[in-house]
Amino acid sequence: MSKEILNERKTILFSVLVGVFFLFSFRLFQLQIVQQKQFDEKSSGNSIKAIEQTPLRGVFYDRDTVLIVENIPAYTVRVTPSEYDKKNSKFLESILELEEGYIDDILFRNKHYSKFIPIKVKRGASFEAIGWIEENQEYLPGVDYIIEMQRNYPAGIMASHAFGYSKEISPQQLKKEKDYYAPGDVMGSNGLEKFYEKILRGTKGYNFILVDSRRREVGKFKDGSQDIPSIKGKDLALTFDVDVQKIAEQELKGKSGAAVAIEPATGEIIAMASGPDYDLNQFSYVTSREYLRELTSNPLKPQFNRATMGAHPPGSTFKVLSALIGLELGVITDKSVINCSGGFTFGRFFKCHGAHGVTDVYRAIEKSCNVFFYQLIFKIGLNRLADYANKFGLGVKTEVDLGEESKGLIPRTNYYEKVYGKNWPQGILVSLGIGQGEVNVTPLQLAYYTALVANNGISYKPHFVRGYFDEHKKLHRIEHEKVDTKVSQKSFDIVKKGMFLVVNGAGTATNVRLPEVHVAGKTGTSQNPHGKDHALFIGFAPYENPQIAVAVLVENVGFGSTHAAPIAKKMIEVYMKKKGFITNSSATPIAVMEVPEIED
Repeated sequence: MSKEILNERKTILFSVLVGVFFLFSFRLFQLQIVQQKQFDEKSSGNSIKAIEQTPLRGVFYDRDTVLIVENIPAYTVRVTPSEYDKKNSKFLESILELEEGYIDDILFRNKHYSKFIPIKVKRGASFEAIGWIEENQEYLPGVDYIIEMQRNYPAGIMASHAFGYSKEISPQQLKKEKDYYAPGDVMGSNGLEKFYEKILRGTKGYNFILVDSRRREVGKFKDGSQDIPSIKGKDLALTFDVDVQKIAEQELKGKSGAAVAIEPATGEIIAMASGPDYDLNQFSYVTSREYLRELTSNPLKPQFNRATMGAHPPGSTFKVLSALIGLELGVITDKSVINCSGGFTFGRFFKCHGAHGVTDVYRAIEKSCNVFFYQLIFKIGLNRLADYANKFGLGVKTEVDLGEESKGLIPRTNYYEKVYGKNWPQGILVSLGIGQGEVNVTPLQLAYYTALVANNGISYKPHFVRGYFDEHKKLHRIEHEKVDTKVSQKSFDIVKKGMFLVVNGAGTATNVRLPEVHVAGKTGTSQNPHGKDHALFIGFAPYENPQIAVAVLVENVGFGSTHAAPIAKKMIEVYMKKKGFITNSSATPIAVMEVPEIED
């Protein structure tokens, strides 16, 4: 090999070595100087454990700022998979009163998540169990406990179907909500707890702890200066009135049905009770299997919200709307009369409650004359009836801030064409005119419709929440949609006078009269092919300046005047006393209005 070739190779090798040296030098400079901060943070991450701090959940206040849903402390036991010895599961399950195999099962179900994330295995642990864990901590690697909050209901009302409850997030929900939630977190499951979850849940915080190579805690990172505090969830200002709600719940004990009260001018829900209900305290942390079995086996379905989901024919409470539509369309006036001889024939004979003789719209509402409304429905027509019913919240969802509701049914011609064909029997209309047949509405819809009538067709979508309080206790109102039915004042004046006579004349609800306050209303009895009829009542007070509108439905009991009207009366009376309209509870009902006789 020539000397020139050898020197050339030496030069190349030297150049390569110099290049590699400079490459390594540049990379060391880049790692130690340019990217020092980035890798320092990664290195710190290997020796720092972030402990998640669950924020306090927002609480509920009623319309008078009475605390009705609060948080109380409770112990939660956790297991960190990376440190936990499964040999301890049997002992731990015994102390925590868990079924054998429960801990291993919950660890298996969460195996896809980081083994350094603590898994909550027992909420609501007893003080004795926590004491045992404390005493045996050195033998229980990976086991710890935290103090969390559970719901409590200090005001003496349950409102279970409205408030709802929170429960541990499911694996399916966790996949959708992984940006905020971690395994074992709780979230609103139904009711207001679910609907306003993002407002109530708050913002998580983190405490950073130094750990050694075995993941044992050795102290706070930078003395806690880098910790991120959690931010409490917003407190909700509800529209509930505790006293009215309490009466509604008491009156529905042992009954199946619902009672709803709304402030006519605002659409605020003053009370909503569904019976039978269930004990929210049983859901505030861990619900026993025995209690769940009791609920699911109950044929009356206590978890079913009859106020928003239970759709039934409205019976004679629908006659107020029929009259209003007829007046607004001009097919009748307050001077129009029919002759009621005790029934109406259209293919077959349809009975009335009696022979009312010459009857105008006032008397038709007061006496609940079927014949008047049998005839009126043919003048209105099916689709026009449905159009106006929808304006008053019937046959459509009210969009209440609860999420769970039925829209009921107000049939149109296309409905019957699908069922019977184009030549469907027109006799069906007869029953619809008095709120029977295929028409179905919920108690919430009835209360909302009554509120619109009381406030002359103008209100807001029914709602439970006025707004939320910030950290300075300032109320931030939530805007709710305004509703205007565009119905004339004259039409409202006529039907409201008829409702006045139902209670204060010689109508079907004279037992609802109150001292110092005029109540207007309408009874209803809904036919039930499976048993006794359903009892209904709608009403508002005071007649001159409506402050509350109420709808009550009691299933399988009989007449509305006997079973539903007294419940509404008690709810109205409590609210009128609080508002100062009734000052002397022992006073006798106020005098009735004189009504001129109808001329033949």
